[in-house]
Amino acid sequence: MIKRWSKRPSRAHKTMALLSTVLLVSGLLAACGTETAKPQDSKQQTAAESTPTDSAKGTAQTEVAYPLTVKDELGHEVTIPAKPGKVFAPVMEDSLLSLGIKPAMQWSNGVSPQEYLQDQLGSVPQISFAGGTPSFEVILESQPDLIILHNSYSAENGAYEKYAKIAPTYVFKSASTDLNSSVRTLGKLLGVEDKAEQALKNYADKAADAKAKLAAKAEGKKAAIIRFNAKGMFFMNSDYFSGYVLAHDLGFEPSKLVKDGAFEVSMEILPQLDADYIFLVNDGNQGDAFLKELKDSAVWKNVPAVKSGHVFETSNDYWLSGGFIAQSKVIDDVVRFMQP
Repeated sequence: MIKRWSKRPSRAHKTMALLSTVLLVSGLLAACGTETAKPQDSKQQTAAESTPTDSAKGTAQTEVAYPLTVKDELGHEVTIPAKPGKVFAPVMEDSLLSLGIKPAMQWSNGVSPQEYLQDQLGSVPQISFAGGTPSFEVILESQPDLIILHNSYSAENGAYEKYAKIAPTYVFKSASTDLNSSVRTLGKLLGVEDKAEQALKNYADKAADAKAKLAAKAEGKKAAIIRFNAKGMFFMNSDYFSGYVLAHDLGFEPSKLVKDGAFEVSMEILPQLDADYIFLVNDGNQGDAFLKELKDSAVWKNVPAVKSGHVFETSNDYWLSGGFIAQSKVIDDVVRFMQP
């Protein structure tokens, strides 16, 4: 007669069996966790890549991969080998600062740089554009990793080819015409797309708040900006700079005179000025003589906005500049002028 094995397992055998079971279950759980994590991570990555406003909502965004090859707005193929550390973008310093980036050099008209930015750019070397295209030798000495030109005119007459020999060079057709688009492009080129989206949101929020404050005085009202410089008096249209802010961000309608294409201001044309509000911008006080001539004229004194006390003056250069910092300052001025 065969006896069945009836000896009870020892304590060691029990321990080994329990340990094996624990390890098996742990392995299965880890495997399951890995499988469920992968689709979720992939989904988050896709969302970050496809939704540019994610950063404004506080979600992480995929970093730009370098080398980065893009076509600029003139059709040049531009390859940026690594995230730029030193950037030369004359006239676009405002937009760079909005993204938290200081340029390698800053634009100057030969007399002064953009004064409203000097609290942040005071130590940045200046380069003069007084005679047009600046010295390429000076640009070369600064060793930029990337050059960005704000409009197509900056690249004419062989200038692009010279810039491109110094560093990868990206050219906008006109960066100030569509500031939102140009800031987004800068964010991509410089690897800070999240900061670009945050800058857009911050400005849009500020403009919306100011528009609401000024609604009673701006809705259905017309505005005109007259710029004074060493050459004379000129209307600014609503396509860019402070003209864009008044018309597109704050809700003023352009004067019919300006809307129909008037550019130069003359005493003969002033009686046709139908603006409810007029803003006078003296470019670096270079237009002092023309401003005095205007104020002294009997024609000017009979303009309806002048008789109503709806004329406001400034000599601040940000009224003639593009960028969210400049435009934010213009908004502050208009709110202060109209709500003293």
